[in-house]
Amino acid sequence: MDLGLEVQSAAETPIYQQLFEQVADRVRSGAWPAGYRLPATRTLAQQLGTHRNTIVRAFEELVAAGYLVSSVGRGTFVAERPSESARPAPSRGELPWSTLLSASATAEPLARLERYRRQSQPSGAINLARMQPSPELMPHALLRRCVDHVLRNLSAHALGYAPREGVLSLREQLAAQLAQSGVPARAEDIIVTTGSQQALDIVARALVDPGDRFFADGMTYTGALNLFALRGAQVLAVPNDTEGPDLDWLCRRPPGDAKGLYLMPNCHNPTGGTISPRRRKALIRWSHEAGVPLIEDDYGADLELEEEPAPPYLRAMDPEVIYLSTFSKKLIPALRIGFIVAPRSMHEPLASLKHAMDLGTSALLQHALAEFLERGYLRAHYQKVLPEYRRRRDALVEGLTEAMPDEVTWDVPRRGVVLWLRLPPELTSDDVYEAARRAGVLVSPGTLHAVGAHGRTGVRLTFCFESPARIREGAVRLSRAITQLLRRPQPRPERTEVASYGI
Repeated sequence: MDLGLEVQSAAETPIYQQLFEQVADRVRSGAWPAGYRLPATRTLAQQLGTHRNTIVRAFEELVAAGYLVSSVGRGTFVAERPSESARPAPSRGELPWSTLLSASATAEPLARLERYRRQSQPSGAINLARMQPSPELMPHALLRRCVDHVLRNLSAHALGYAPREGVLSLREQLAAQLAQSGVPARAEDIIVTTGSQQALDIVARALVDPGDRFFADGMTYTGALNLFALRGAQVLAVPNDTEGPDLDWLCRRPPGDAKGLYLMPNCHNPTGGTISPRRRKALIRWSHEAGVPLIEDDYGADLELEEEPAPPYLRAMDPEVIYLSTFSKKLIPALRIGFIVAPRSMHEPLASLKHAMDLGTSALLQHALAEFLERGYLRAHYQKVLPEYRRRRDALVEGLTEAMPDEVTWDVPRRGVVLWLRLPPELTSDDVYEAARRAGVLVSPGTLHAVGAHGRTGVRLTFCFESPARIREGAVRLSRAITQLLRRPQPRPERTEVASYGI
């Protein structure tokens, strides 16, 4: 049966779409009445000289559009005349999305991260890159009790939208915790956010217009670089010494040269470093003299691995500091609860931005976390996880000490969950990343954390996700991989210092 259909494989319109249009025209015109039977897809494919799958796709769209009906074992027939108003348009192919994407969506830091994500991971690889607690360290049973309690006592009242600043009971608990850490804060000073990532996003939206400068360490948190890129910021790398950001470099910049300085004073990501108390005081003075606010990211709050007091928080020293923190690293990442303690003049714009972004962080989880804190479960949780993190840190250090060549150095972290390996000049972080991956170990290359050319100098290792035995084995594998790299003849690369990086 010749249906008089024709398709052109060289035409710009796909064959299945040509077929769709011709069949639809015949049905709309009445040339093919309801109940008219079409030949089998295999037969029609032979007549038109195309692949059967092309015919099947066209028929599927015609059925979905209401032109045809198909019955297994009987065949495909013209349906009752479809309603013109109800009929969906046929597929016209993809829109030119590559030309529609914004500059933010294609920013270099995002592409940098995606480049590593596309790389395959060896089966059973030891993960010294993942920065979250392992499942057995997450207090799921305690959290379940709190969620059950909230649902029993608040029922549907816990399932609506939360106040834009956050549930009051949680903000009161957070204020009490901050006070114990020496940070004066009232519940009304706190804005609950969906993790510290959103907290930093809100601050960036509040402070940065496209083209504005922002200061950060030469090696810093990848997520911060991504957010600054989305705002179109120009990030300038601040040099560091053993005490923290270089004050001489900062003081040489003109007043108001940047919209802010982003810092992680207590357990820097990725280096694990801590800013000295003396440098903290100097930074506060510089902030007021230069008119540049300090953004204090305390993502690793309370993860103290030694019995020693932490240095004073910047926020405790100056109420003009914007303080961010989260429960992702010390408790449960899936809670997605963080918070901002803001200067009073910044509270209203930050709260308004937060509300515009998501209409509020989950009220149910906020109530559950408030109950968790009120019951004292967090203190019990620390008694479990902090000794375990010490064991895991020690396992990492033991493995590195046993097998790592002398050219590679590190400091033993006293807080947090990261260790920074400093590489010799003849190695790059990408070299080490790839060699480690082949050896069955995942690490975080400095390239991901870099402002400018700083990323070649080291790799970050985490010790929170894997067991002590696997961490130690991973350290030994990594050490052997680096030893092989150092033995391989290679030209000495040129070293360049780049002080700024435009995003």
